Amino acid sequence: MTSEQPIRVALVGCGRISKNHIDAIAKVDNLTLVAVCDEVEARAKAAGEASGVPWFADYATMLSAVPCDVVTIATPSGLHPAHGIAAANAGKHVICEKPMAISLAGADALVAACDAAKVQLFVVKQNRLNPPIQLLKRAIDKGRFGRIVVANATVWWTRPQEYYDQAPWRGTWEFDGGALLNQASHYVDLMQWLVGPVESVMAKTATLARKIEAEDTGIAVLKYRSGALGSIQVTMLTYPKNLEGSLTILGEKGTVKIGGTAVNKIEHWSFADADEDDALLDAANTAPPTVYGFGHEGYYRNVVSTLRGTTRPETDGRGGRKSLELILGIYESARTGTDVSFPLK
Repeated sequence: MTSEQPIRVALVGCGRISKNHIDAIAKVDNLTLVAVCDEVEARAKAAGEASGVPWFADYATMLSAVPCDVVTIATPSGLHPAHGIAAANAGKHVICEKPMAISLAGADALVAACDAAKVQLFVVKQNRLNPPIQLLKRAIDKGRFGRIVVANATVWWTRPQEYYDQAPWRGTWEFDGGALLNQASHYVDLMQWLVGPVESVMAKTATLARKIEAEDTGIAVLKYRSGALGSIQVTMLTYPKNLEGSLTILGEKGTVKIGGTAVNKIEHWSFADADEDDALLDAANTAPPTVYGFGHEGYYRNVVSTLRGTTRPETDGRGGRKSLELILGIYESARTGTDVSFPLK
């Protein structure tokens, strides 16, 4: 696409996360929202009227009626592949919220459809773009930690029963998954994106308090190919509100903890050797109003640059598949009580 062409985005799914997408699209130059869709007509109408764009309650109708370049998929997770494949078959680039699917078969079908249609597939992993995470990634790439020995992700959040009761698909295996696949999926992604490939995992999950099919709490122990060990601790039962969303990495020459409620604050930063990035710590801290952070705007800027041909996607379909595979391995270990190796069979 040339720099003169405005990039037109249609959105399907006007639920909880849609406002972040709509707000981000409005802030990015040469990007415009042209339509919204939701099977709940009242929700589609409210989002469309608030944004001043046509709204639809039927996805196929929107795809055929509204000229657009990109479709953002913000529907329940179990519907992501079908909605993404429909967009690709219509010749549209696809932006897919996390997780891109709830099975590897679904993820692979979506990747294959976008490849066949020669369209870009973007999987939203906006926390990778948080300024503290970007500084941490640079420190790892520069080798400042030396050998990484331990990594930990903690997601102590709360989702009351009322949250799950708002929509019948929430907490189901068919459309949503549990705390790991939904709420904590960004943290699982960071654990493999930053530290490297995981060799095996051992995990326990439980549904301790919420009336849902999937888990509200889970703990996983990772062994990386490098020999490092990792842990992921997740619950949606924290009282009375979200407490922490953090990532900690320990190495031979460095220790970093990024905390806050959405890996938005550098809580500890210590290295054996100084670096010019050390002067950027205070400026990197943010105070987002929600656990979603501010990363959607940056993600859409990357979408624009990628479609203009000036950069590569921050997270494409194959990148999104990696974190999905790790989550599904955690579930398999919890189900079987065994150590699960990667790649999954």
